[in-house]
Amino acid sequence: MNARQRLFAALNREPVDRVPIWLLFPYHPIGCYVDVRTHPQWRRVFDASRGTCIMLDRRNLDIPFFAPEVVERQERTRLPDGTVEDRLTVEWQGRSLVSWQRSGPAGTQVKKLLESEEDLAFFAALPVLADRAALSRELDRLLPEYLREKAEFPAEHGAMMLDLGDPITILYGRSKLEEYAIWSLTCPELVESVLRKLQERFVNLYHLTLERDLADLYFLVGSELASPPLVSVETFRRWVVPFETELIDLVHAHGKKVILHYHGQIKEVLPDILAMAPDALHTIEAPPIGNCTLPEAFQITHDRLTLIGNIQYDDFRSSTPEQMRAAVAQVLAEAKGHPFILSPSAGPYDPEPGEAMIENYLAFIQAGWELGAQQQ
Repeated sequence: MNARQRLFAALNREPVDRVPIWLLFPYHPIGCYVDVRTHPQWRRVFDASRGTCIMLDRRNLDIPFFAPEVVERQERTRLPDGTVEDRLTVEWQGRSLVSWQRSGPAGTQVKKLLESEEDLAFFAALPVLADRAALSRELDRLLPEYLREKAEFPAEHGAMMLDLGDPITILYGRSKLEEYAIWSLTCPELVESVLRKLQERFVNLYHLTLERDLADLYFLVGSELASPPLVSVETFRRWVVPFETELIDLVHAHGKKVILHYHGQIKEVLPDILAMAPDALHTIEAPPIGNCTLPEAFQITHDRLTLIGNIQYDDFRSSTPEQMRAAVAQVLAEAKGHPFILSPSAGPYDPEPGEAMIENYLAFIQAGWELGAQQQ
């Protein structure tokens, strides 16, 4: 089997010749990770991954969020003490919202766009770019670059994967977390009205990319952003489950696959995630980082989805290659007989990883490749 065949067999919960290995970084650069193809140290990991690991070319589409009548201004200024301030102003009908980040001698300070219920109510009124025709025009503008990357991607290594976002990701990223958690108690209906409004945009955007057959896989990352301990399980069921279920169903209706991403304390909401029916779930984290072991997760999910995980990213910094091989052996033993893809908990974001980290990645790949064949 090549990497692509191994990937889709695992996602279909069919037999594979060996456990697939996914290192999370895409073929083309993405903002959250180092460009492993060109980085002088990470390139060794990229070279080792070719032919042994699956590769998902995770892409975002930079489509404007607000409708044209909303004015967004981004400004960078340097304050007298050397602090750099990056400021975003969102204006509509004579009112505005402001966020900023200041980085300088005193450290980093952040003001979020939404820091009160009044801010949230104004945000709820802002026109969002959700019209299907308008979204289609924006997508057409981006298609030449995307299709160039798709043509460059070696398909036998895996698949193109779109990360288009979801409603809760939009709200979480713009909100002061203390207030965000309080809103789940004081104004949940207002939050849900915002999420429903945003969902229209995402449903139309997903429709457009699916109709154009742009990717075989879709990546959903928002579930962890409205879950315990930040908010209650009931809030998770109101703010996440209905919206992501609709998007997952839409992807499946077009014959494509979904990987859902979730860090942290997943055990309480794992039955709800199972009901949402993604094809795979990344990642399962045991204590002390999370609260669920792989055996516990398999017991809850009954092999109805493919689990992806899990060596903690920090272990790549601190382990020896011998310890890394032992950790891989333990994970594979726990996953034996179950639908599973071996991966780190996060992708490579260190611009200066150090030799030890690179050696641990190489040990991870080698152990996964050799021991993964013995687990089938």
